[in-house]
This record gives sequence, structure tokens and C-alpha cells, in this order.
Amino acid sequence: MIAIKLLLAATAFALPLAAQAGALQLFTEYTPPDIMRDGARIYGISPDKVKEIMSRAGIAYTIEIMAWRRAYELALRTPDSCVFSTSRTPERETLFKWVGPLREVDWTLYGLANSSFRLDTLDDAKKLRIGGYSGDVRAQYLLDRGFMVDAAPDNFSNPRKLIGKRIDLWVTSHQLANGVLSQEGLVGKIVPLLTFHTSRAYLACNKAVPDEQITAMSAAMADIVKDGTSALIDRKYANWRPATAPAH
Repeated sequence: MIAIKLLLAATAFALPLAAQAGALQLFTEYTPPDIMRDGARIYGISPDKVKEIMSRAGIAYTIEIMAWRRAYELALRTPDSCVFSTSRTPERETLFKWVGPLREVDWTLYGLANSSFRLDTLDDAKKLRIGGYSGDVRAQYLLDRGFMVDAAPDNFSNPRKLIGKRIDLWVTSHQLANGVLSQEGLVGKIVPLLTFHTSRAYLACNKAVPDEQITAMSAAMADIVKDGTSALIDRKYANWRPATAPAH
């Protein structure tokens, strides 16, 4: 039994079977409209930008969607790999080589429209139960500062937990919340109460990725900003609303 448990632990973060020899492995998560999937097609704000970067840099790659914590851990441990979209924080700075930013991300606390409390500062949420998801930088930020965070395996169960009053707040971004609330028919019932931070999200690469590849990707990123491709991709998804239920 011990041997079986050790084997399961060893394979929990095993390399994806579909990895192509010589290709840069890109790991990510399902977070619409930033990152979405339709069958084998992976698309959205960050994937569209990353694909353009790789094309211009002349780098072969694969993209795989998985749980965020696994994606992050794989990128830390796997040479020739990157993870996106990753908030660049002081704690993470020396762990990766960075390409970007791909986009800006707000850190916002959502609550019920009829909430009995008011949030003027982040400290006002200190005694409230906050829903987040495992491995998310926003949830970790609050945990590190002594807030009560209920971390779910994904971000999609938090609106239902909020409606059921199992949590008092939900930490997320406007972009993700707008799509999820529209899909769940909760627009107007759950509202933003406080935006307390904004960060930039990057393609974070394992430190073993060659510097010349990082330089090529960074130059391509600068190019898509300069020629307007990045802004065009942002506008493409600006009014995104989900048509079907998310595939968890």
C-alpha cells in the first residue's frame, strides 16, 4: 500500500504524454475569457497572444490546459516549459524567466448586492469568509496576510457558494466575474465591492529555458504591442460572454 501511494505521488505531476520532442511546453488553466478551449482548440486573450509570440519568434510549442496548481508546479520543475498567465510578484521573481506582460489583472472582492457590510479598505474584509481557488495569487496574497480564505479547486463554484452564504466574499477579476455571472444568471445579484490591487500577468518560463529563446519571445511581445496586434486581441474579447457551460 505504501509503495502504491508513493507511485501515485510520483506520477501526480508527471509530464504530459503529448509533449513533443524539442518543443517548448506551455501549461495553462481554463479561465475564460483569458484562456478557453473548444475541443483541441485553445484560444482566448493570452493564448492568442502567446501563439503570435511563438510564431514570430520561430519557436515550436505545445499548449496544455490543466489545474492551475499542477500547471505552475510543472513549469517550476520541467526544463523547456512555461506557464501562463502568471502574476509577477516579488515572491516569484527569481523562480522564472519572464516574458510579457500579456495583460493586466485586477484583484477585486465581489459580494452579494444586498450585503449588510461595506468595504472601504481591504482591512474591512478581515473578519469575513473569502472564496478563492487553490494556487491563485490573489487567494495566496490574502492568506499570507491573515485573511480567512476558503480555497476551492476552481473559481467557478465561488458564485454559488456566495449565493448560498457559505462565503461572504469572492476574490476574482472583473473580466472573469462578468462572464461567469452572465452565464449563471447572477448579474446584479453579485457585484464588485472593492478592487484592492492590479497586477500584470506574464508567460513565466522555467529557468532552464535558453536565454536566446527568452530574448526572441520578448522581442516578439514588444512587436505585437508596437504594431497593435496585442490591443486588437484585447478588443476581440472585450465583450465576451459564455455561450455554454464551462468544461471543468
